[in-house]
Amino acid sequence: MKNPIFSLLLLFFLSFNLAAQTYFPEKNNWETKTPTALGMDEAKVKQAIEFAIAHESKENRNLKIAHYESAFGREPFGYPVGPSKTRGPASGLIIYKGYVVGQWGEPERVDLTFSVAKSILSTTAGLAVEAGLIKSEKDLVYPYMAPIYPFDPVRAMMNKADHFMEDDVFELFDTPHNRTIRWDDLLRQTSDWEGSLWGKPDWADRPSGETKEWRSRPRNDPGTAYEYNDTRVNVLALALLNVWRKPLPHVLKEKIMDPIGASDTWRWTGYENSFVILDGQIIQSVSGGSHWGGGMMLSAWDQARFGYLTLRNGNWNGKQLIPTSWIEKSRTPTPAQPGYGYMNYFLNNDLKEVPAAPKTAFLHIGAGTNMIYVDQENDLVIVSRWIPNGDKAELVRLVLESLPR
Repeated sequence: MKNPIFSLLLLFFLSFNLAAQTYFPEKNNWETKTPTALGMDEAKVKQAIEFAIAHESKENRNLKIAHYESAFGREPFGYPVGPSKTRGPASGLIIYKGYVVGQWGEPERVDLTFSVAKSILSTTAGLAVEAGLIKSEKDLVYPYMAPIYPFDPVRAMMNKADHFMEDDVFELFDTPHNRTIRWDDLLRQTSDWEGSLWGKPDWADRPSGETKEWRSRPRNDPGTAYEYNDTRVNVLALALLNVWRKPLPHVLKEKIMDPIGASDTWRWTGYENSFVILDGQIIQSVSGGSHWGGGMMLSAWDQARFGYLTLRNGNWNGKQLIPTSWIEKSRTPTPAQPGYGYMNYFLNNDLKEVPAAPKTAFLHIGAGTNMIYVDQENDLVIVSRWIPNGDKAELVRLVLESLPR
């Protein structure tokens, strides 16, 4: 009969040995190797980089102008309410077997990353489950929620007698439909949450169908219909803020970004009106994207570190920062949208995202396009910023062709 203590020690030794054999970059120092040193075709790596540079997005680099020139700017209440900035040139990194084998543009530049922030937001949900703040992602959300007290200095100056019939707080999940929503539904964008948050009604975000039915259509049961909707992502961010009872950027810095050696230049912001009073403190609830400004601003280097963490199943140099089980759940197809896991894990199981890549590959994707391609079978991470969405698959294909056969 095997000794259980011996088995545990053996498992620890094997895990430690595996971590010791895998390269993890120190802060501000990611080792570079030539493609040839790792058996890659250097000419094909160069071809891939030239493709990425030549296929830079044609959208205006001033992201405010780009917003108003897009469909987003023509949405009801489509005006930005969070900070924005002019972006840099097409930029990116190729990380193979842990080492930098290619880079282009300005990978050190801090830019908006749009919906890649959703993958970071969903990570803070996984950390809340691990910490026991959320018992299970299958739980209903409303029992976890307290009334939200918005910070509104303008309201404080109003005549109280004119507003004494109004509540000073609001509830995120106070309708019969919203009370049936689970954390899992929010994470998979299948909640169909109804309401308005930070001046953005759910129906005004990427509206479809007949205009007169936007506000009155029947609600889908949670979990049955997928809709990419940033208002509901921001609902998740505010719900998680109330569970953690501290700013989500603080959680991210302590639990993820510092341990993986991210730079000190990243920022995660919300909107000009997304402040609440929590435990006597004025705290900004962050955005899960940059649809209306705000969200994550970070460099391609920091994007690559987050992608490399997910490549290693949440483990960084022997420390399990994200539970392996959470990575597995994030990569589990959503029944209503099989190519999507937890936000913002885009899955390749049907080979639609990148036909040339393994089915097990996945991507963190944001507008721009901002792409973090993660390929465990080939030990590969590709960060590409400001490339048209239709060109990202070709870039990955070119890199894959450079790998040893």
